[in-house]
Amino acid sequence: MSGQCCPDIFDLSDGSFAVVGREEAMAELDSELPPDASRADHERIVVITRETLIAAKKDVPDA
Repeated sequence: MSGQCCPDIFDLSDGSFAVVGREEAMAELDSELPPDASRADHERIVVITRETLIAAKKDVPDA
């Protein structure tokens, strides 16, 4: 939203979130998912920085 080209998280009108990450990380992280996590074929693993998630925290509703 700031015009900067960096990772960001957007709250969409349908309640979903869109994430702009710094890279797709499926090749290195797909096999590292915990046993209780899963990923569908149409889903991707995207890395965002800790700074991005912490900055977005104020915009993520509690419920």
